[in-house]
Amino acid sequence: MPLSWKESGIRWYWVAVLVFIADQLSKQWVLASFDLHESIQLLPFFNFTYVRNYGAAFSFLSEAGGWQRWFFAIIAIGFSVLLTYWLRKQSHRLWRTNLAYTLIIGGAIGNLVDRLLHGYVVDFIDFYWKTSHYPAFNIADSGIFIGAVLILWEAFQPEDEAQTEQKK
Repeated sequence: MPLSWKESGIRWYWVAVLVFIADQLSKQWVLASFDLHESIQLLPFFNFTYVRNYGAAFSFLSEAGGWQRWFFAIIAIGFSVLLTYWLRKQSHRLWRTNLAYTLIIGGAIGNLVDRLLHGYVVDFIDFYWKTSHYPAFNIADSGIFIGAVLILWEAFQPEDEAQTEQKK
């Protein structure tokens, strides 16, 4: 474990704060500017469309009757605590891992706040092709997705590269 907090991955926590703030500001703008299901086309394949997600990714468990709100809140808190613990245990030099963890933490907390305040997550980013729409998402979801991709990238990185990076 790094000797000080400054030398640990906690140093990267500013990324989580940035993702959280951007997410919450964008959602507050949507709530203030849009009616539910209102949509504005920005590009021929991209809209801002206000929808509510009572479930998780791709509206998983959205029709579950309300218990899922607390289930997903507990998961968000649990993962945020676990990733924060792991950040504290590793060097600040492991940039991909630290970035991945803090992106996920910021996104998880952003969606957690929505669940606790509203009982649902505010989604508004809507990509589509012709009549096929990808499920709407938000900035928090983007942080979680990018963080997960970075973790996968790190998992498939050759062992010698990872060891060299850790020794720096």
